[in-house]
Amino acid sequence: MTDQRPLTIVSNRGPAEFDAGEDGERTVKRGGGGLVTALTGLVEHRKALWVASAMTDEDMAVARETAGAPTAIELDGISYDVCLVESDPTAYDRFYNVIANPILWFIQHYLWDLSNAPDIRRSELDAWEQGYREVNADIARAVVDAISDQEEPVVMLHDYHLYTCPGLIREARPDVFLHHFVHIPWSQPDSWRILPHRWREEIYRSMLANDIIGFHTTAYCRNFLHCCRELMELEVDYKRGSVTYDGHETWVRAYPLSIDPARLYRAAESDEVAGCEKELLKRRRDHLIIRVDRADLSKNVLRGFTAFDVFLERYPEFREKVTFIAHLQPSRQDVPEYAEYLERIEALVAVVNHRHGTTDWMPIDLRIYENFNEAVARYKHFDLLIVNSIFDGMNLVAKEAPAVNTRDGVVMLSENTGSHEEIGDCALTVNPFDIEEQAEAIHRALTMDAEERRLRSERLKQIISSRDPGDWVDEQLVDIRAKHERREAVA
Repeated sequence: MTDQRPLTIVSNRGPAEFDAGEDGERTVKRGGGGLVTALTGLVEHRKALWVASAMTDEDMAVARETAGAPTAIELDGISYDVCLVESDPTAYDRFYNVIANPILWFIQHYLWDLSNAPDIRRSELDAWEQGYREVNADIARAVVDAISDQEEPVVMLHDYHLYTCPGLIREARPDVFLHHFVHIPWSQPDSWRILPHRWREEIYRSMLANDIIGFHTTAYCRNFLHCCRELMELEVDYKRGSVTYDGHETWVRAYPLSIDPARLYRAAESDEVAGCEKELLKRRRDHLIIRVDRADLSKNVLRGFTAFDVFLERYPEFREKVTFIAHLQPSRQDVPEYAEYLERIEALVAVVNHRHGTTDWMPIDLRIYENFNEAVARYKHFDLLIVNSIFDGMNLVAKEAPAVNTRDGVVMLSENTGSHEEIGDCALTVNPFDIEEQAEAIHRALTMDAEERRLRSERLKQIISSRDPGDWVDEQLVDIRAKHERREAVA
């Protein structure tokens, strides 16, 4: 296999999103999410076809017009060949809003309150059969069609939306090389027992059709191997990081995702960010705490605000001297649990601000919208960044913010984030459930001596800048090549 062999990238959300303007003209913009950013470098330097779900009405129109053929687009100077796959809207809703989110997402982030939920009823069973499996089959057919003229094609799948897709592709093309990267945590075996037995077996059988499965951390790799041993009763090799099922060997590897420092540095020096900085610095108090998150249950926003409330109660000398800017992006508001969570966030902020605020000082400044330039301006000037996720696949904010920070800002980091495996030694580690520990970590960060802040900040920057998304992709391509060569040798 040469480095120039065409690649097929497969994900639920693609690199571009089509829409129709007010004048009816078709527009295209870059797709959201970190996955697009991570894979942009790969597409920039290597021929690749990107297969993804049609998300908008205009996406669906493009899918019908092209009838499965690739669409060539250019965004930010990078050319993409994109194949959009249309699924039945009802099936897609069941796939995304009933199975992928919340069931799989909640399982892999340990979010279920098992005494109350979930209940697997007829609606969930139908959503699996006529939603998740159906959309995965649509994607698999599109991939098989796309690689029909390739010998020994390489297909790179992404994330929890596509767990039953690899098995379908392997069945149609036994010669395909399948690589699947999971961007969220892989939870321990007992959490998967929430799923009906047949769902669980189908997921694991399909995932083990891959040649390589990638995760962000070694802990997630171990968890996957534990699951194969306990749930599937398979022999696993922990030392080699491999499991064999039905005569097929799957490698399980850790590839921690990096940020793109150069992109952040450019943004940090832009006029747009400078304008946001002026507004920020006008309102700045002695200390600035920030968090930049999606309003997702896994991000643990409520406990972070509660810890700040305890901190202000315990250390009243900081009142009117510190502001906590919480920059939250709305997330999955069509999922009831998420809509309710956002309401609880707003209610708690109101309580904290009423309890501690004054006529000219609001302790928590809650901003619910998405604005990259404002986020970068806040990155540059924080004294404390709070990342207290319950569980997180990686959490790139914990890397992005310190990379451009100009004040030797301190990072308070949950031990349950994937990024902790890399940068935990430079951060203030907290248990995300321990309110008292988090309150004391806030105090420690804001009273830390300048030399310790500088040393922590410098080390953080060194680690963060040592790798970029190109390294992340290259590490996977090296293993793809090695595994392919081993497969040929065995054959």
